[in-house]
Amino acid sequence: MTYKRRSNIFDPAAAGAFRLSRSKIENFMRCARCFYLDRRLGVGEPEGYPFNLNSAVDHLLKKEFDIHRAKGDAHPLMAHYKIDAVPFAHEELDRWRENFVGAQFLHKPTNLLITGAIDDVWINPKDELHIVDYKATAKDSEVNLDAEWQIGYKRQMEIYQWLFRKNNFKVSSIGYFVYANGKRDREAFDGKLEFDVKIIPYTGDDSWVEPALKDIKKLLTSDSLPPSGVDCEFCAYRESADKALAQFKKQEKLF
Repeated sequence: MTYKRRSNIFDPAAAGAFRLSRSKIENFMRCARCFYLDRRLGVGEPEGYPFNLNSAVDHLLKKEFDIHRAKGDAHPLMAHYKIDAVPFAHEELDRWRENFVGAQFLHKPTNLLITGAIDDVWINPKDELHIVDYKATAKDSEVNLDAEWQIGYKRQMEIYQWLFRKNNFKVSSIGYFVYANGKRDREAFDGKLEFDVKIIPYTGDDSWVEPALKDIKKLLTSDSLPPSGVDCEFCAYRESADKALAQFKKQEKLF
């Protein structure tokens, strides 16, 4: 098996804007070393398996909310949670949702073109936009945003809010997670999954985004490898593998 090096590698000598997705910003926040290996040296993390069931839930939720978008009324879930808004109709919506396209903004101080593909946008009577993200899981307990690892979900929301503000939209600090939780207490599968769907409000704060972009640009133009992120599993694996291989080679030389 041949490892394929990443494309879209940062070149310090290039004059054009460098495209940086929301997910790559999250990678930087988790581990600067892994980010540098990926975007500067072209050695990315191994690809994970696709979450096809989650993608199916996303797709169906979009279709469901789009029905109400076309009608100009609120989805019953929005009414249930007393959210005074309706799905936002805009000619760019399909583009904002498209992977590898999404909402975009050129951050001129760093010459980084920031992109992020959203799930949905709602609009309230004050003409403020609410950024909406769909999530799917299957667990026995109530879904929430309390787990430490879910900081990534929150940063995701905040980057989207930042992107829309930079594109001159009036954006509410309150975003919503439409969270589908697969029921595991049914007597049998019977060829179908049932979900409880909950809307969780989240008040975002995008003040960290611009400083992070400046730190990213500084790192990308550096010729020094940054330290590993705290508790980075990929860095821990590489370090352990290097030590094991070094020990193995040392033992080979003894025989």
